[in-house]
Amino acid sequence: MDYLKEVNVAITVCDKEGNLLHLNDRSREVNGEGLEGKNVYDCHPEPARSKLADIMANQSTNAYTIEKNGVKKLIYQTPWYENGEFRGLVELSMEIPFEMPHYVRKPKTT
Repeated sequence: MDYLKEVNVAITVCDKEGNLLHLNDRSREVNGEGLEGKNVYDCHPEPARSKLADIMANQSTNAYTIEKNGVKKLIYQTPWYENGEFRGLVELSMEIPFEMPHYVRKPKTT
C-alpha cells in the first residue's frame, strides 16, 4: 500500500544528479504532470537553483516558509540515503495556517 500517494503533502524525490524520480499525487497537482525524469534544476530559477546545488553538495537540510496566492506553506528539503549512501533529496511541501500554535515539549522527569 502506497500510503504517501494520496496524502495532503506534496512529496517530491530526486536523485543526487537532480533527476526527478517520484512525485506523489499532491506534488503532481502543485508542480504539474510529467515531471518524472526531468531535472529539478531546470524547474527552478536562480537563486533557488544554486541553493539546491548547495544542499546536494553538503547533504544538508533546508527548511523555510513561503506565501503564494494567499497560501502559506512549509517547505522542507532533506537528503535521503540508501544503505548509508547519499541518493538525493526529498522535498515536503505542505499548506500551513498563517497563525498556528507553538508548543515547547519538556522531557518527562523520572
